Amino acid sequence: MAKVKTKTFKKGVHFDDKKYLTKDAEIEEMPLIDDYFIALSQHIGVPATPLVESGDKVAEGQLIAKAEGFVSANVYSPVSGRVVGIEKRENKFGVMDKYIHVKREGEEMVTLPPIDVSDGKAIADRIEEAGIVGLGGAGFPTHVKAAPKKPVDLLIVNAAECEPYLNCDNRLLIEKPVEVIEGAKLIAKTIDIDRIIFGIEENKPRAYEQLSNINGVEVVLLKKKYPQGGEKQIIYACSGRKVPAKGLPMDVGVVVQNVATCFAVYEAVMLNKPLYERVLTVSGHGVNQPKNLLVKNGTPYSAILEYCGGIKEDTQKLVAGGPMMGIAMSNANGVTTKTDSGLLALSPEEANSAQPSACIHCGRCVAACPMNLMPLYIDFYTQAGEYKEAIKYGVEHCMECGCCSYVCPGKRPIVQSIKLCKAKLKEKK
Repeated sequence: MAKVKTKTFKKGVHFDDKKYLTKDAEIEEMPLIDDYFIALSQHIGVPATPLVESGDKVAEGQLIAKAEGFVSANVYSPVSGRVVGIEKRENKFGVMDKYIHVKREGEEMVTLPPIDVSDGKAIADRIEEAGIVGLGGAGFPTHVKAAPKKPVDLLIVNAAECEPYLNCDNRLLIEKPVEVIEGAKLIAKTIDIDRIIFGIEENKPRAYEQLSNINGVEVVLLKKKYPQGGEKQIIYACSGRKVPAKGLPMDVGVVVQNVATCFAVYEAVMLNKPLYERVLTVSGHGVNQPKNLLVKNGTPYSAILEYCGGIKEDTQKLVAGGPMMGIAMSNANGVTTKTDSGLLALSPEEANSAQPSACIHCGRCVAACPMNLMPLYIDFYTQAGEYKEAIKYGVEHCMECGCCSYVCPGKRPIVQSIKLCKAKLKEKK
C-alpha cells in the first residue's frame, strides 16, 4: 500500500490488536443446529412484541415479533421450524430476558416484497420493516438515524473496527466491498446526502485497497488507535467537525453508519432479505480454531465455540464482543443477537486477573481519555457513594471505551465504577 497520511483524534491508546488471528480467515457459514433462541430485545429501545405462540410453524425470514413504538425493531425467524415457546433465559449480561424458542425443521423461506430502489422514502421504510439496527454494537434502530431532525450533508461509514481481535467488518470489505458501498449509497438516498466518506484504520490494507480501487468512493485512512471507531472520534478524524459535549452527529451535519449495517441495508433493499444473521469474529488464544462466521441470530455461544473446535482447558475468560467494550461472561449459555460482532475465548496471558490496588493519582487515565474527562475522580466519588460529585468530572459524557482501565497501573476497574455511577444517577432521577 502506497504511503498515505493518516488522520486521527486526540488522546486514546495504542495496543497490540491481535487481529492477525482471523484477518485472513474467509467468512464461513455456520452450519444449522436444532434449536434457536431469538431475543425480543436485540436493540436499544422497547422490546419487540411476539406475533407467534407455542406450536406455530415459522419460515426462515418470517416476522415473528413486531417493533413496539418508534425506537424499536422488528425480529425475524432465522430458520424454518416450529415455535416451542416463549421462554426466559439468561442473556450475556446475566439478566433474565424473553426469547422465542424455535426448533428447526423443514426448509421453508420467505422474503420481503420488492420495492422501488430509486425512492428514498421506500428505502427508509424497508430499513424499518427489515428490523435493521446499528450493527457496530449500539443497536440503535437504523430507520431512526435515517430520519435526522436537522440538515445533514455527510454520511460517514465507520470502517475503523478499532476493537482488538475483531475482523467482521474487515472481512466484509474484503469479500463484499461493492455490496457494502451500495448499501451506504442506499442509506444516503434516504437522507438525500451526496457525500459519503469511508473511514478505515491503517491496519486493514486489503480492505483499504478494495475501497480505493472503486470509482467514486472517498476513503480516509485513519491512524491505528483506540477508540478510533467512536462516533465523535471518527467524525473529527474524517471531517474535522467537533460534536458538542451533549450533542449528536446531526448537530454537525453528519450521520454515521457501520459497515455491517450498510451490508444489511443492501440485502434488505436489493435482495428483500430482513436482518436475521450477521458476520461474527470468534477469536482469542483460548479457542482452538479462530474464525469469521456468518451466524443466525439466536445461535447459542456454546454451539459456535463447539464448531470452532472448542476452547482450551486454560481459557480464563469468555467475552461477547471485543475485549475493550464487550461483556465478560461466566458461561457460554448466551445466544447471539443482531449486535454481536465478536465472541472471544481469552487465555491467562490475554485476560487481566490482577487484583486492583489503590489509585496513585498518576493521571494516565486523564491523559488517555478521548472525551477529556477525569476518570480517577469519577472512580473516587463513586466508591465513596457521592455520585452527584462525579458529574463535575464528566461521568455523563463517558462513552465507556475502557481506555482509562487499560492504562491504569493499579488495574482499577474504572469503567465498572463509571457504569455503576450512571446507574445510580439514573435511579435517583
